[in-house]
Amino acid sequence: MDCSNKPHAVLVPYPAQGHVTPFMKLAKLLHSHGFHITFVNTEFNHRRLIRSKGPESVKGVPGFCFETIPDGMPHSDRDATQDVPMLCDMTRKTCLGPFKELLCRLNLTDGVRKVSCVIGDGVMSFAIKGARDLGIPEVQFWTSPACAFMCFLHYREFIKRGIVPFKG
Repeated sequence: MDCSNKPHAVLVPYPAQGHVTPFMKLAKLLHSHGFHITFVNTEFNHRRLIRSKGPESVKGVPGFCFETIPDGMPHSDRDATQDVPMLCDMTRKTCLGPFKELLCRLNLTDGVRKVSCVIGDGVMSFAIKGARDLGIPEVQFWTSPACAFMCFLHYREFIKRGIVPFKG
């Protein structure tokens, strides 16, 4: 199928279920409205998905494909949650290069339009930086509820007013 005339969105969720699930819903919605979708998983999460759902789960459909990038974590085949603080640190430090390489490779793929936009998880800042470095429009998608997002926005003010950290 020729996807060269469809807008091409690259989605990059944080590798945790509470982030991947809303990103997948967004990806399916965009796909149903004519977008070519590239859904980027970390290699670890991609292997977990294959183990739990089978290899057919990542074959995609025309106009919807899966790609992977390394997360910088030590290799593990354990089917457990990764160390979250370490994962945050490692993705921040190691994912920019592989992600930019992926974007460049996608832009050279025959029959697929160049990347139109990157939709990065609000905590995956490398996705935004990579898109900006390559001149690709980017947006952040926050998977947390609106009230949690508002807390993130006002966190410094909470500290300044002495509301957090909680006493006692």
